[in-house]
Amino acid sequence: MRTRDLVTWPLLAAGGALAWGVCEARAFTLRRFTVPVLPPGSRPLRVLHLSDAHMLPSQGRKQAWLRGLADLKPDLVVNTGDNLAHLDALPAILDAYEPLLDVPGVFVFGSNDYFSPRPKNPARYFLGGSGVGAAGAWERQPDLPFEAMREAFTRRGWTDLSNRHDELTVGGLRLAFAGVDDPHLEYDRLDDVPADAAADLAIGVAHAPYLRVLDRWNALGYPLILAGHTHGGQLCVPFYGALVTNCDLDRARARGLHTHATPGIEPSWLHVSGGLGTSPYAPIRFACRPEATLLTLTE
Repeated sequence: MRTRDLVTWPLLAAGGALAWGVCEARAFTLRRFTVPVLPPGSRPLRVLHLSDAHMLPSQGRKQAWLRGLADLKPDLVVNTGDNLAHLDALPAILDAYEPLLDVPGVFVFGSNDYFSPRPKNPARYFLGGSGVGAAGAWERQPDLPFEAMREAFTRRGWTDLSNRHDELTVGGLRLAFAGVDDPHLEYDRLDDVPADAAADLAIGVAHAPYLRVLDRWNALGYPLILAGHTHGGQLCVPFYGALVTNCDLDRARARGLHTHATPGIEPSWLHVSGGLGTSPYAPIRFACRPEATLLTLTE
């Protein structure tokens, strides 16, 4: 092989992979799982899990796809944060969620509900460990309209779970929730309140699936935990999976339905959404399509 070919073919391969990654970031996918967590005799409950939209005002295709999810007729929407990626994106995200705001819902925020994205060295995700202690890195005030978004969500009936407990009756079932503000920013305030044994189901909701949060809720008896943040790895290797999770969760559980257990405790079901978006400074996905998830809860 000529020297010029040794340079040309790797460049072509890299260019092709980049082009594929840009296209894949727009290949929105609905994933479905069945989770056996309801009491005997319960009818199935359809839960739409949304996360990491990272919306830009210009992303009309993503907005339209999100609006179309209302056709699934979910009983409950769970939004695990990172809705925004631009100072002016609030009208776009509210338009995207418009029909879903008529459905009972709960939400927590992630870092990209508070802080607009900035360019970062991607190598830090591979070399910098789990990102624990990220709160200390924010030396600026929040600049995204998170309070206006919170007010818009709650005015339409969605329940804010940021470091809060609350409950909803959905489909005749009493659902108890525990939520935390973003663990990646160390905004989470965990307590020792056991899951409500009188509820038909207790659910933990967080943006980032840090082990301290998962361990606490599993030990306190929460049968179902929902989170996002990881982007499913965003850049994955076929037949190998995610390279990183951007937290201390293991790579094997970067997205999808798994279990989580602490010693001597019955496992909790854990669903980690691979999310719908990316940072505008890294607008690619590889072997990891953007997603929303319909969880069918059964007895």
